[in-house]
Amino acid sequence: MNIEIIPLISFAVITTFTPGPNNIASASMGIMYGYKKTIYFLLGIASGFFVVMIGCAYLSSTILATIPMSEKYLRWAGALYIVWLAIGILRSSNSFDDTGKAPKAFLKGFILQLFNPKVAVYGLTLFSTFLASISNQMKTLGLFATIFALTAFAATSTWALCGSVIKNKLKNEPFRRKINILLSLLLLYTAVDLSGIISTL
Repeated sequence: MNIEIIPLISFAVITTFTPGPNNIASASMGIMYGYKKTIYFLLGIASGFFVVMIGCAYLSSTILATIPMSEKYLRWAGALYIVWLAIGILRSSNSFDDTGKAPKAFLKGFILQLFNPKVAVYGLTLFSTFLASISNQMKTLGLFATIFALTAFAATSTWALCGSVIKNKLKNEPFRRKINILLSLLLLYTAVDLSGIISTL
């Protein structure tokens, strides 16, 4: 088993905890309804996230088994996706799109994952690049899918609990820029490591 643990953890944590549809929606719900009324929405997100991760694990293992040479190209695609994320974070205004409607909890959180392309691309990136060396070990991949879903729950819970604080802090432009630059640089490091450029030099 040859898993690049540090880049994997960096990518998973940064991508899961930075602003995106799940976190922004959770923060908005937390601000408007409080954490207790948001918990079923968060559980729906985690459950849907797990289902998408399992699908990505299976799809990635099928691709790698059928076309072994595809790993190199999937790594490059994953690296480019991470660079795109880094640029997006750098340019992000971290603004919240609050909605006045109360969620139909679990189901809305679950469905959000099925129509969230970021989650699908995130899952394919994880399983076809970082976890490519264990693509034929479905039980282990299932364990990683569970860990990623729990990480997503931790992230959305954090945003829901601290939504109002985060929103107020990020109104400070210098503070927001420093946070975004730091996260972007960490993601760029992950992209370079994933692409294999360093190992070929």
